[in-house]
Amino acid sequence: MKKIPTEEAVGHVLVHDMTQIVPEGPERYKGPRFRKGHVVAEEDVPVLLSMGKRFLYVWEMEPGMLHENDAAERLAALCMGPGISRDGDPSEGKIGLSAARDGVLLVNSARLMAVNSVPDVMVATRRGDFAVSEGDAVAGTRVIPLAVPSSVLDEAEAAAAGEPLLEVRPFTLRTAAVVATGSEVASGLIEDRFTPVVEGKLAAFGIETVSVSTPGDDMDDVVAAILDAKASGVDIVVCTGGMSVDPDDNTPGAIRRSGAEVVTYGAPVLPGAMMCLAYFDDGTPVVGLPGCVMYADSTIFDLVLPRIAARVPLTREDFVSMGEGGLCLRCKPCTYPHCPFGR
Repeated sequence: MKKIPTEEAVGHVLVHDMTQIVPEGPERYKGPRFRKGHVVAEEDVPVLLSMGKRFLYVWEMEPGMLHENDAAERLAALCMGPGISRDGDPSEGKIGLSAARDGVLLVNSARLMAVNSVPDVMVATRRGDFAVSEGDAVAGTRVIPLAVPSSVLDEAEAAAAGEPLLEVRPFTLRTAAVVATGSEVASGLIEDRFTPVVEGKLAAFGIETVSVSTPGDDMDDVVAAILDAKASGVDIVVCTGGMSVDPDDNTPGAIRRSGAEVVTYGAPVLPGAMMCLAYFDDGTPVVGLPGCVMYADSTIFDLVLPRIAARVPLTREDFVSMGEGGLCLRCKPCTYPHCPFGR
């Protein structure tokens, strides 16, 4: 930091806010006229002199140093994957990023952590794997000092390894078939209250339920219903009920016998531990939903549906990682700002 005459300050960076007071008239005003980090322009000089600022404290910009706005530009560029837009020019060294379309926000967590491990830089994002709408804020970037060595940004860019940190993947599944298991449903002894809940959750992602079958509990019949649904060409098959470990709960076995490869049967999430997810060879997902989805506001289905709807393949590791934070406390309203259930 150094003190220089205002007339010599063009091109230098202010190290603190400058308050302007206009006590009278229609332009009466009191507040910051120039912010910390502002680069003094030629036209600013008479304004500063009128504010009584004959001398200014400025940052000494040395060769190889980057102003915070220029550094923020390079950080923002690291985030700009498909479906991400920037909110405008840097402001006080910060750049905001938004969703350019509806979809699921995908965050490259490992590379984000690597970038944020570089001293004096930061990229803050929303939690990944949840739905966002066009225009939603998804991230902000900045450097901590007013100026940083360009080598710091070189290191951050190397940490990103040439891959964008963020993407909004659009929802592309369009049709679904529901296989509502249970002899009590097939016989009409009870009303099927599960299917309407599933239909509503799917519809929120633009997925239309085009068929509902009620095969009962017999495994052969459930397998046949799954295969008929698959043959109809739907984008996803959802099986409801029959997911516990009771001897007559045949849905997980039927999903396996259908030929779909099971990614997981069971996950460290409550409610929803008994969920099953499998994929046919062509990528069509088959989901087995436990009964909690019918009555609980937030379950494992809500955690994975945004990615499924965007055709993001899920792995066993994805489910294993849900254990930390996988206990929904059903707060009304939810008060946990990083709740993995996205409420």
